[in-house]
Amino acid sequence: MDRTNQIDPPAVVCGWRERIALPAWGVKRLKAKADTGARTSAIDVSDLTELPGDRVRFHLVVDRAHPEKVVEVEADIIRRARVRSSLGDRHERLVVRTTMRLGPIEKEIEVGLLCRKNMLCRMLLGRSALQPDLLVDSSRTHILSRAPKRLSSSKRNAPRDGRKKSS
Repeated sequence: MDRTNQIDPPAVVCGWRERIALPAWGVKRLKAKADTGARTSAIDVSDLTELPGDRVRFHLVVDRAHPEKVVEVEADIIRRARVRSSLGDRHERLVVRTTMRLGPIEKEIEVGLLCRKNMLCRMLLGRSALQPDLLVDSSRTHILSRAPKRLSSSKRNAPRDGRKKSS
């Protein structure tokens, strides 16, 4: 196909770290890292169980600060990928499809299921999820999503029932 006369719509700039939504799974805000070195996206899951009919069930911990809040998801397995980790280890990963929303972009993406419990971000957005809609500004975070609000030390130490802390 000759693309010489085609003009692509301008890409939206995102930060290297953003909060994304996975609406089909009921997830409103999930910490994600844009990873231009990875082709496929990856998400942290636990209790992964293969089901009959090429389906899978897993738990997704949305917020590490509240590990009791999990989302149970069932999805079709769209393929099994042989991947090499950053350490050079090869293994098989189940890949599913879901809808991702980041700023004005909403699109179907493929996501590999694995354990990322020791990683800072619950999800990696690989090149196939980023292109052609998103460009990554590696010097910035949260361009398309708001960063979580940090509590001041006085609010962090205040009682949760609204009373003033006594000295």
